[in-house]
Amino acid sequence: MSGAKAEVLQGTLDLMVLKTLDTLGPMHGFGIARRIEQVSRDLLRLNQGTLYPALVRLEQKGWIISKRGISENNRRARFYSLTRAGRTQLRKEAENWQRIAGVIGRLLSESQGV
Repeated sequence: MSGAKAEVLQGTLDLMVLKTLDTLGPMHGFGIARRIEQVSRDLLRLNQGTLYPALVRLEQKGWIISKRGISENNRRARFYSLTRAGRTQLRKEAENWQRIAGVIGRLLSESQGV
C-alpha cells in the first residue's frame, strides 16, 4: 500500500464495526472510527461520510442499537451497542470473511508458483 491510506473493501465495514462493538462494548461513532484506524495501524481512514451511513444501516437491520449519552469530552453523543442479532450476524460475517480470505490466499499462492 506504499504509505497510501487503504479504502475499506465493500462489505467489510459492517464486520469491522460489529467486531469493534463486540470487543469493546458501547461506543460512539468517533470512538469506533478511531479504534478501527488504530487496529489497522492507520492504514484505514474512516470519515463521517463512510461510517455514519453504515451505523444507520446496521441499526435499521437491528444489529446495533443506539442511545444518547455524554462522551468523555462532555459532549452529547450517540452510543452504539451490539444486539443479539448483531452477534449472530458477526459470527456469520466472520466465517464468510475467513472463507474468502482462504480463497484469496490460495489464489495468491498459486500465482507465485507461475
